[in-house]
Amino acid sequence: MRSLLPVRSDWAPAVKAPGADLLAGLIVALVALPLALGFGISSGLGAAAGLATAVIAGALAAVFGGSRFQVSGPTGAMTVVLVPIAHQHGASGVLMVGLLAGLLLVAMAAAGVGRAVRFVPAPVIEGFTAGIAVVIALQQVPAAFGVGELDGERVWQVAVAAVRAFAAHPVAAAPVTAVVVAAVILLGGRYLPKLPFALAAVGAATLVAEWTHLDIVRIGALPTGLPAPTLEFVDPDRLGALLAPALAVAALAALESLLSATAADAMAVGTRHDPDRELLGQGLANIAAPLFGGVPATGAIARTAVNVRSGARTRLAALTHALILAGIVYAAAPLVARIPVAALAGVLLATTVRMVETASLAAIARASRGDAVIMAATFAVTVALDLITAVAVGVGIAAILALRSIAREARLSQVPLDDSDHLAEEHALLHDHIVAYRLEGPLFFATAHRFLLELAEVADVQVVVLRMAHLTSLDSTGALVLADAVGKLEHRGITVLLSGLRPDHRRRLAAVGALPAGERIFDTTTAAIDYARARVTA
Repeated sequence: MRSLLPVRSDWAPAVKAPGADLLAGLIVALVALPLALGFGISSGLGAAAGLATAVIAGALAAVFGGSRFQVSGPTGAMTVVLVPIAHQHGASGVLMVGLLAGLLLVAMAAAGVGRAVRFVPAPVIEGFTAGIAVVIALQQVPAAFGVGELDGERVWQVAVAAVRAFAAHPVAAAPVTAVVVAAVILLGGRYLPKLPFALAAVGAATLVAEWTHLDIVRIGALPTGLPAPTLEFVDPDRLGALLAPALAVAALAALESLLSATAADAMAVGTRHDPDRELLGQGLANIAAPLFGGVPATGAIARTAVNVRSGARTRLAALTHALILAGIVYAAAPLVARIPVAALAGVLLATTVRMVETASLAAIARASRGDAVIMAATFAVTVALDLITAVAVGVGIAAILALRSIAREARLSQVPLDDSDHLAEEHALLHDHIVAYRLEGPLFFATAHRFLLELAEVADVQVVVLRMAHLTSLDSTGALVLADAVGKLEHRGITVLLSGLRPDHRRRLAAVGALPAGERIFDTTTAAIDYARARVTA
C-alpha cells in the first residue's frame, strides 16, 4: 500500500509553475458545477449531494488518485445505477452503498486489480473515447437548444426530443450562444492555445446575456453551503441487502475511472496513470463523500477531457476545481447563477470535438478489419446503450478474434522419417506402416476438434508418432480430444507414440487419461522412430 500513496514529486511541477493548472481548474469548475447539480438531483438525493461529491470526492481523488489529469465527481452512468437503489433503500441506503463501494475499491487497489485495465485492447479504448464524445455532445443538445428537462432512457432519445421541441418553438438565443462559444474555443485554441478562451467565452456570453436581457436558461439558484453529515449506519440485516448494490457501484466506479484515466493518457503526451493508485484514490473519495451527504463518485471523462484540453499539467488542476466549487457554494453563488447553460454546453461541445483523435481512429481502422470491427462495435454500443456494455462487447469481440487468430497457428502436419541409413526395402516398409505428425502451436478448445478430425483420417499404418515438442499450450479440452484420438487409433490396432512431451503437458494428459498404454512416451523423436521400426519389422 505504501507504493500507492502520494509522493512529493507529484506536486513539484505544480509548485514551480501553477498558473496553467489554476486556470484549467477554474474552467473545469465552471463546467462541473451544473453537472454536479444535475446529477445530484437525478440521483434522488438533491443538488447539494451532487456538490458535496464534486468537492469532497474531487479533492481526495485528485490527491490520492493515480492520474494527474483525472477529475472525479458524480456522473451520468453512476446516476443510472443509483436511482433504483434510492427507490428501494432511500437516501441513507445510497450513502451506505457509497461507503461500502469505497471500501471495496480500496481492497481492489491493494489486490492489484487495477492492472487488469491494461488488457483492454486499443481499439476498445479508441471506440469508447469516440463514443463518449458523441454521448457528451448529445447530452448538451437540450441545453444548446434552450429546452428544459425532457424524458428519455437514452441520451440520443433525449436529444431527438430536444430537437423536436426546439423545432416546434424555435428561439435562436441558446443555439447561437452555444455555437459561438464552441467556435471561439476551437478557433482560439488552434491559433493561440495558451490563452483561456473557454473562460473568456463563458464570461462574454454571460455579459451579453445580461446586457441584452436574453430569454435564455441560466444555471439558477445554487445551494447555500454543503449539506451536513447525514450518513446513518444500518443494522446487519439491512447491510447484507446493500452488498450487491455496493459491488455494482464499485465495479462501475473502477471501470469508468480507469477508462477515463486511460483516455486522458491518450489525449495528453507522455503520460501514464497508475491504475491501482487510481482505485485507491476513488476508494478514499467514496468513503469520504457519503460522510458529507455525497453520492458515489467516479472519474468523469467529460470533466477530465476539459481539464486536459484546458492546459492542465498536474493534479493541482483537479484539486483547484474542487476548491473553486467549494468557494462558489459559499461566496460566488449569485454570480455563477447568471451563467447561461447554453454557454457551458458550448464548452463541452468544443471539448468533444477535441476529444476525438482522428489520426488514431484512422490508423486503427487501417490496421486490420478485425480492429475496425472492434472499434466500431464499441463506439456504437457506447452511444446506443452504455459504456459498461460497450466495453464488455468490445473486449468480447476482441477475445473471439484473438482466439481465432491463435487457433489458425495450430497445425498438425505429416513430417518425413529420417530413413537415410536404411535399405530401400526397409524404407518402403516403414513408409507404408509408420507415419509421424508434428503438432505445432496451441491445442485448446478452439482447435481441438479440427485436430481430432485430421488425426482420425490416418489409415493403413501400424504406428503413429506424435511429435509434441512444438506444442506451445494445452488445455483440458485439447487433452480430452487427444485422449479420444489416441483411443480411437489404438482401437483400430494402431500404436501411438509420443515424443518431446513437456512435463506440464504430460501431467495434464495423465490427469485425463490421455497417455498411451505402456511405455510409449519418448524424450526424442529419434528414439520413438527406432521403437516404431523395431515394432514394424518384428
